[in-house]
Amino acid sequence: MEKIILAYSGGLDTSVILKWLAEKGWAVVAYVADVGQNEDLEAVARKAVATGASKVCVEDLKDELVTDYVFAAVKANAVYEGRYLLGTSLARPLIAKRQIEIAHKEDAPFVAHGATGKGNDQVRFELSYFALDPAIKVISPWKDPEFLAAFQGRSDLLGYAAARGIDVKASKGKPYSEDANLIHVSHESGILEDPAAAAAEDVYSWTKSPQNAPDSETLLEIEFRDGVPVKVVDQTHGATKTAPYELFAHLNALGAENGIGRVDMVENRFVGIKSRGVYETPGLTILRAAHQDIEGIAMDREVMRLRDMLTPKFSELVYNGFWFSPEMDFLMAAINKSQEVIDGVVRLTLYKGNVIVIGRESPSSLYDRELSSMDIEGGFGQQDSRGFIAVNAIRLKAHNAIMSKRGKKVADFMRNGR
Repeated sequence: MEKIILAYSGGLDTSVILKWLAEKGWAVVAYVADVGQNEDLEAVARKAVATGASKVCVEDLKDELVTDYVFAAVKANAVYEGRYLLGTSLARPLIAKRQIEIAHKEDAPFVAHGATGKGNDQVRFELSYFALDPAIKVISPWKDPEFLAAFQGRSDLLGYAAARGIDVKASKGKPYSEDANLIHVSHESGILEDPAAAAAEDVYSWTKSPQNAPDSETLLEIEFRDGVPVKVVDQTHGATKTAPYELFAHLNALGAENGIGRVDMVENRFVGIKSRGVYETPGLTILRAAHQDIEGIAMDREVMRLRDMLTPKFSELVYNGFWFSPEMDFLMAAINKSQEVIDGVVRLTLYKGNVIVIGRESPSSLYDRELSSMDIEGGFGQQDSRGFIAVNAIRLKAHNAIMSKRGKKVADFMRNGR
């Protein structure tokens, strides 16, 4: 029996895959990563054993996920295609990294995952595997002809699970899939595959609808040091959080209560397929808004412009599965450099789906009140702006002159020919 490390969630797909591998003679080590999915992982471990796992490894990765992945995304202001905050994308490389480390510890030459052959996660897992261990062997059932012949879709999975006594939460009554971690809950496939159909309220499992959120605002302060959140002061509820996971979890709770972080979008998967995703990302939505604001007062203009050029590429690399790559190392070094003076406090209110920044202060502030004032000269000679404008207008005047001449030449050509 060859040993294989399976990324196991306890859901329908990985439970069926575990059983299928065990029936084919594999010694399956089920790896259960606690990334804040808010499930009874002891029950998941028991289920893995009952389903055929030879061994189960359960690990708490929440702190590492926040400090090494979420906060890196915050420093980059990462967002994919303008809206998706990369909740699933950020967790996958961490899970893959630990799988490889466990494979080495267990002397297992194989790893496996339950991602489909049409999605992004297969790429994220497998690129991470090979970047960390080029010699590792990967079993991906959803790309295996024998597995695909046996399982055409969700109904076949449910039938197989029922026939073998595998208890799964999935049912035909909830025809869409969910993936949850401490960053977000994503909902996709099934009835959500119609992009014109509105997601019913019962699709959302974490956040309140903005309509049902409290009628009073929540006031809080977020303190940053080198671009990293180090303290959250919840003035409305009298709570202060400083530990990374605790402050992030508190922002999640506040955001969910106030209907913050819902996104319904059609995105471009790396494999070339468009997909519709419905996301709930309360805490990271708040953090990103606060971080962008503190940068406004503490970051040099040209540094910000350069970093903002890097943000889409950083987000694309995370989304596409290139966390462990030389280009990501390069980008992260530049982004970390840009954050060296991003210190200070941002004050915000949360109200019915909105994150509203109301103030900020920073010991690294580049804001000069006298220089910005319309009432105080503050060392800025306003008449000097005449020359500034004149120099910048040279190019525009030249362009206008050329276009005017071109219009006349085109008119003459159309009227007289060559």
